[in-house]
Order: sequence, then structure tokens, then C-alpha cells
Amino acid sequence: MDRTFSIADLRAQARRRLPRPIFDYIDGGADDERALANNAHAFGHYEIVPDVLNDVSSIRTASTLFGQPVAWPLMLAPTGLTRMFHPGAERAVARAASRHGVAYALSTMGTTRIEDWAAEFAGPRVFQIYVFKDRGLTAEFVQRCKAAGVHGLALTVDTPVAGNRERDHRNGLSLPPRLTAGSLASFACHPAWSLSALGGRRFELANVSHRVDGLTRGSMSLFDYIGSQFDRSLTWKDVEWLSSVWGGPLSIKGVMTPADARRAIDSGASGVMLSNHGGRQLDEAPAPVDQIAAVREALGDGPEIICDGGIRRGADVVKALALGANGASIGRPYLYGLAAGGEAGVDRALTLLRAGFERTLTLSGINDIAAIQSRHIRPSVIPSSSSSRSPQ
Repeated sequence: MDRTFSIADLRAQARRRLPRPIFDYIDGGADDERALANNAHAFGHYEIVPDVLNDVSSIRTASTLFGQPVAWPLMLAPTGLTRMFHPGAERAVARAASRHGVAYALSTMGTTRIEDWAAEFAGPRVFQIYVFKDRGLTAEFVQRCKAAGVHGLALTVDTPVAGNRERDHRNGLSLPPRLTAGSLASFACHPAWSLSALGGRRFELANVSHRVDGLTRGSMSLFDYIGSQFDRSLTWKDVEWLSSVWGGPLSIKGVMTPADARRAIDSGASGVMLSNHGGRQLDEAPAPVDQIAAVREALGDGPEIICDGGIRRGADVVKALALGANGASIGRPYLYGLAAGGEAGVDRALTLLRAGFERTLTLSGINDIAAIQSRHIRPSVIPSSSSSRSPQ
């Protein structure tokens, strides 16, 4: 880990350690992967305009997300199937996140139970939730979150149907798997991962498997059940219902427009997560960072805005704040770290991002994140086609 100096380095290590189908599941996006690439490239379209001769001997980075204190305004986004990448799964991520004082969201599709994850994670706990066709399942999640001391919910709204993730199709990483000869060869060439996966505890979506057993008596697979539960008829009335039964901080994840952001707040949400699902859903969607300023103007100063997607450097978080966000959210960066080195890899990813964040503030003459203003950022004068920034 001490020879990794960027998220790109962690990505390279993850690529070496994981069988190709598993790495591609982390790394890939939908269709031609334009949104995936643009999420990261878009940060290069902005420049930070520094102040000088300010006292930057001490930098204040503390803030709040979902009403809870954080050491700096970063959140670990909810990611499904986490145990595929390392046997430590969400518990390893939780321990690293606790040390760094950041928020962490557990996915409905996670491989650790809400109660076990909450017991492991001392920081701001957020649960990513869906409003399923079976409202009883959603209501059960709400009650379990309350009992476990979860601080906030993030309702994902950009998945009425799964995106077209062609890398997974080519690799045969469907559910259930239909692996190709090439995929099987890749698993054979990564015995450390494969033996761990075969010899470890049974892989399951820990928070919903009991529901399948209870409702279907084994006649329907877990993944068929989950697929059948995504509801294309959801409306803002469902947000109002969830807000009323939850009663705490609620962010709508997948909002991309000022109008929808206003509807979210009017429907009872306390904030929004600007997100295109990491480029894994609508491939024509804009980069979240490009939506921040317009959404902030529409919402005013009160509601919380989190920019989800494309963060690869600490400087990206500074740019998101200058554009009007309250914080930023990462998925792939910490998963690369998890795959590369388990808990130590997640710790390294967070250390690199935090160091870059503080270095950028120092070099920008900003000694308190509360002092970041829109004047500290401007569109880049360098044509975007000349950017060498990696989308990964």
C-alpha cells in the first residue's frame, strides 16, 4: 500500500488481483461508457482560483452530513455485492471509514446485515433504500434502520430498469452467472481470489435473503425476487410516504435537475444526491459535478447537496464544494482500495484523498471549508479535448 500514490494506482492493483469479470463489474458502466468517463473528466473542466497570503498553518475541514459531524465532507457511497471484491466486505470498509471520520452508506444489495454493519461502524450511518413493490419490505428496512441507530436514508430513484452493462454481459457475469471460457480462465489465473470465494462464507444479499425464504419457500431465486421488486410506477407520492414513516434525514439519490431537486425537498426530503449511478444506468446522463451550481441556485442555502460520482482526487471535493455542494460521495475509489488490499486498501484510498483535499485547500489559501466560495472556481480555459485525465 505504501507504493500506491493515487486512486489510479489502487485501480491498477485491483485489476491485477481480481478475475476480469469481477474487476469489470466494479470498473464498467452502461452502453458505450460515456457517462462513466465524463463523470471524472468533467472535474477537469473547472479550475480553482487561489487566494494568497492567508494564514494556512491550520486547516479546518470538519462539517456535517445527514445531520452528523464528519471530519471532512466525504461519504462512502452504497455499493452492492461488496463481498465479491474482498472477503472483508462492508465490515472492512466500515472500520476504515470509522478511523477517517467520514459517512458511509450501506446498500440494500449489501452482503452484510444492517445490524452487523451498524455495530461495526462508529461514524454517520446512512442506509441506501429502494421503495419496492412490496412496501412491507421497505417498511421493514425503515424499522430495522431505526432500531440499529442509522442516521439517514438515501432513496435511490434512477433504477426503474437495470442499465445495459455490456462488460458484464460479455463476461457472463449475469445473475445467475453464465460464465464464458475466457471468464473461467481468468478465475483460474487468480487462485487467491477464487479459493477465498469458494472457501468463505456463503455469498448472499444479507438484508433480503430472509424475505425470499419466507415468501417463496425456495421457489424463486433471490435475484429473481429482487428484480421483480423494482417498481416502475414510483412517484413523488412514494417519497412523501417514505419521509413520513422515516422521520429523519432523507436524501434522494439520482436527482439531476433543479426541478426534480425542488420536488424532492417539497416531498419531504432533506437533501439530494446528484448522481447518474456511476455511469451504470443512463449513458447519456450529464456528469453530477456539472449539475451542482444550477441545483444549488434552485434550492437556496438550506437543503444538503452531495455530488456522487467522478471523484478521483481530493481537489475534486474542493471543486464540488466551491460549486455549491455540501459534500462528495465516492464508490469506485474505495472499492479499488478494498480489492487491492482489504481494510488497508480502503484506508489508503481515504488517506490519499484526504491528503489531496487538505493540500488543495492549503495551496488555494483557504483555511476553513466554510470559507470556500463560488469565486474560488471558474470554467477551465484549456479545451476539454486536451485533458489527459483518466476516466478511471
